[in-house]
Amino acid sequence: MGSGAWLRLLLTLAALWGTGARETLLGTLGEATLLRIPRELRECTEEFGEASWKKITQEPLKKKFLLKISGGNHTEYEPGRMRFHKEDFSLEILNTSRDDRRLYEYSVSKGSEEEVWQIQLEVFEPVADPSIRILHQESSNGSCSLALRCSSERGDEVSYSWDSRDNGTGGICSGNGSVLTLSFPLRSAAFGCVCTARNPVSSRRATFDAARCGSQLRGVPGVRTELLVPLVVLGVIVVIVIVVVVTCRATRSAKCDQDPSQVTPASATIYAQVQRVQKPKGTVPNATPLSCTTIYAAATGPPPAPDGAPRSPAGSPTPRGRPPLSQEPTTVYASVTLPVA
Repeated sequence: MGSGAWLRLLLTLAALWGTGARETLLGTLGEATLLRIPRELRECTEEFGEASWKKITQEPLKKKFLLKISGGNHTEYEPGRMRFHKEDFSLEILNTSRDDRRLYEYSVSKGSEEEVWQIQLEVFEPVADPSIRILHQESSNGSCSLALRCSSERGDEVSYSWDSRDNGTGGICSGNGSVLTLSFPLRSAAFGCVCTARNPVSSRRATFDAARCGSQLRGVPGVRTELLVPLVVLGVIVVIVIVVVVTCRATRSAKCDQDPSQVTPASATIYAQVQRVQKPKGTVPNATPLSCTTIYAAATGPPPAPDGAPRSPAGSPTPRGRPPLSQEPTTVYASVTLPVA
């Protein structure tokens, strides 16, 4: 038998004994919950000075003390989880958990009698912000048909309802449940549908703009947001690769198409060494020592032919199958011997 069945059995037995659960309190998971007592019980506590807070455990007719009040003093049995407020004799659960979903009891001893106040605590996890997803979309003949689904990732006993963002849509967004179907002309798509996700302790809202229906083509599903960034990055990489390939091909083609005849012949420098001839011995007793003279001369290649093609030197035909000689600068060394007077 589960804890819920035991709790129902306890409530039945308590009703037979005339005490019964008099209040149901809703607590939020992870937040503080305050257990209060009525004004009459506060007055009785001040008058008699004997009271206690207890909780009912899973076993039937078994109670656990949380707090005892006697003669103006109090004793806490779970100080790390509970906080007692002397001004109104209330008990605060600091961090409500699912295990705190129990029946609590406050009792005041009035001599030979005892007055009891019972509180049934129900704990709920609050709902998270809902999201709206398009289940079906169709645009034709100037009208749009939509099927929307609203959902929340967290929350206990969540219910959903739909309404219009403003009052000028004639209740087109009204509905209950997580799914909403609607049809409307595209020219009047300036409205929004609001989904409300709620449970007994919380409420959250999300809005869908009807103008989104005209932003997509018929039969084409919407691109998921998590896939949009990788697609954009891939597109940029493809464009960069295409630009690099086209640029390389254009540069290579320009180098191959260059006309050799447009190359200006480079100038050449000729180094000439002139040496004087020495006369026989005895002719000139004091002959001047031989000296060498270096002549620098600039030379250029042969002039171009009348038709613009480079002219080859006479007697030096270009071998078949070999490229023409380069027009790079050439150094010529010549030795000239001059007679001495």
